Amino acid sequence: MARPRKFEEARAVDAAMRAFWTAGYEATSTQDLCEATGLGRSSIYNTFKSKHDLFERALDRYTDERTAGLLELLDGDRPVRERLRTLLEQTADTETGDPAGCLVVNAIVEMAPRDPEIAERISRDQARRLAALRATIESGMRAGEIDAGKDALALAHFVVATVSGMRVAARGGADRATLSAIAETAMSAI
Repeated sequence: MARPRKFEEARAVDAAMRAFWTAGYEATSTQDLCEATGLGRSSIYNTFKSKHDLFERALDRYTDERTAGLLELLDGDRPVRERLRTLLEQTADTETGDPAGCLVVNAIVEMAPRDPEIAERISRDQARRLAALRATIESGMRAGEIDAGKDALALAHFVVATVSGMRVAARGGADRATLSAIAETAMSAI
């Protein structure tokens, strides 16, 4: 019995996501995608309209998974500062088996300035993340864990920028000790 097409598509999107995450959009060739997914060139183009379509689906998969994890973490019962510290420490964890860096950060730099569709996808995801972080920080302010005199939106932007910067640093070869030091410095600013 043949495997369901949706399963094959999901597996191919996951494999393509990792290929794009590792090399970027432009540097990932169709041959690279064939090797990563185990599909032939014609199967890739019969299943996905184009390399760009496959990238969009891979980016959506990445943002859906990562944002769901963030929302789950931020929605937890632990103290707010502990949730934020966990987020930063998870970002510092370079031994996850994932490629270094961040597919979104890579796409922001490589594609968003010239690709409105990608820019819009990223913008929607970033807005969700920012709103969740702001709400969490505001909760921490109400609970007295975070100085209520600070600007919750500015702190949320700061956390997003810190996480993005840590991912760039990891891509550049920063080790866990360096990334943990960045996380600790960020927590002292919060």
